[in-house]
Amino acid sequence: MPVKQEIGIVVSNKMEKTIVVKIEDRYPHPMYSKTLVKTKKYLAHDELEQCMMGDEVLVEECRPLSKRKRWKLVKILSKSSLIS
Repeated sequence: MPVKQEIGIVVSNKMEKTIVVKIEDRYPHPMYSKTLVKTKKYLAHDELEQCMMGDEVLVEECRPLSKRKRWKLVKILSKSSLIS
């Protein structure tokens, strides 16, 4: 079974070994053809605590690590230019 992977933006890194990743899904409205954006936030495991807010990351689905954490960090695609 293939593993689900998504690209998203880190919106919080305030927890220990956990980041919050925002994933946007863009799709056209069935009748009006306007592009709609659906946003989901997932908790992801960051073992080395290397992510900063605003980083673009690749996460993949994994076994449940806690009540809400079911994703893990694969790699950082681009670092944020924000200074935090």
